[in-house]
Amino acid sequence: MSKKQPSPEEVSAEEEEVSETLQEESKETAGEVGEEVTGEQPSAGEETTAEKVEEKEEEEEEEAEEKGEEIEVVEERMYTIPLRKVWGPPRGKRTPRAMRLLRAFVKRHMKAETVEISNEVNEELWTRGIRKPPREIKVRLVKDKEGRVIVYPATA
Repeated sequence: MSKKQPSPEEVSAEEEEVSETLQEESKETAGEVGEEVTGEQPSAGEETTAEKVEEKEEEEEEEAEEKGEEIEVVEERMYTIPLRKVWGPPRGKRTPRAMRLLRAFVKRHMKAETVEISNEVNEELWTRGIRKPPREIKVRLVKDKEGRVIVYPATA
């Protein structure tokens, strides 16, 4: 079962068809984005719409970060919280108990009703699983004007 090699004319015709279909597909996808596809490069003064979209996204991200930082800090403290009481219960209940202990410690020392624990602190407590939480954890507590306390890791 030997296959016949295509002639150079047939190969070039196939390549032309493939390139035409690729150009059509790129025009269709560009039409969805809202830009035209041409063989020319935009001049130095002109920006493509893709660049404009990227700039808008960057501005929106900066605004979102500013909104996240709008917390008016009333009080900020650093603590090393001992978690030695966590090691008393059975192994399968240690890390959930560590979370409860952390929350109770923060409520007691910062005199707060609501406590939010950041993802970084949560991950730090759960790094070794449910059976082996850390013996102690260093945290930074930030209290805002609404009385809400957010728990961040001390290193970040």
